[in-house]
Amino acid sequence: MVHDLQILTPREVPLGGPRAMTVRRTIPSRSRSLVGAWCFLDHYGPDDVAATGGMRVPRHPHTALATVSWVYTGEIEHRDSTGAHAIVRPGELNLMTAGRGVSHSEFSTPQTSTLHGVQLWFALPERERGTAPHFVHHVPEPMYVPGGIARVFLGTLLGVESPVPTPTALLGAELLLDADAETVLEVPADHEHAVLLDDGEITVEGRALEEAEVGYLPPGRTRITLRSATGARLLIIGGEPLGEQIVMWWNFVGRDHEDIVAAREQWMAETSAEGGAPVTGRERFGPFPEGQPAALPAPALPGGRLRARG
Repeated sequence: MVHDLQILTPREVPLGGPRAMTVRRTIPSRSRSLVGAWCFLDHYGPDDVAATGGMRVPRHPHTALATVSWVYTGEIEHRDSTGAHAIVRPGELNLMTAGRGVSHSEFSTPQTSTLHGVQLWFALPERERGTAPHFVHHVPEPMYVPGGIARVFLGTLLGVESPVPTPTALLGAELLLDADAETVLEVPADHEHAVLLDDGEITVEGRALEEAEVGYLPPGRTRITLRSATGARLLIIGGEPLGEQIVMWWNFVGRDHEDIVAAREQWMAETSAEGGAPVTGRERFGPFPEGQPAALPAPALPGGRLRARG
């Protein structure tokens, strides 16, 4: 039914600095905090790196979430406090699970002239948020499916299953639809889903999306019908509803205001040494290689208590 499609319009957010690249953020929004456990969706580019400066995000912390980097064009260098050092390339999944705490940096590589992709987070359920941080790299095989090509990097779609485990049932996939294509996705009725239009023209259940918009579909359906007259590139995310309230502020996910305050205080204490290095290298957010740019300080907390949403 068309009427249950909720359209989320992006807002522009700078990543920081006078020449910072701008991203288009659709999740979280005032009307939607979660899609399954997905709690964050930034969509960027294609950006001329010479004009924007590209992605330059020094070391910063995360708690109780996992980051998913998915690039269409360009490359990003990733370092984190688990010891992982990877290049994020088009069509390759890089998943970093923060657990109790992790820190990482992301910089577009010197050879990148155009940067285009998405950055996603999903919240960890209560039972998993105290686990040790870890990093996974996976290259999903492109699969020809009715109407186009799918790269399923998390979960199962169109008969394709990702081998990457997730703590709750999640879906993450890129779809490249042919011109004059109709694709029907069979989905679990108890999952919710969202479709991001990156490029081209698309209707979701008969309703058109504009580029960079997200169409959200609540649980209750077993099929999602996509049609494109010109061809399109889409990102599909979804999963079982998290069923938990979360507090998300800056780069932290917690369950209440006190969780966020404690994480912020710990981060500031660990990065108080000159150059942003950990004081002893054994704290919550881990050691980091020497010679890297200084860590980002946490912003001041807003007045009043942070409220849980979900």
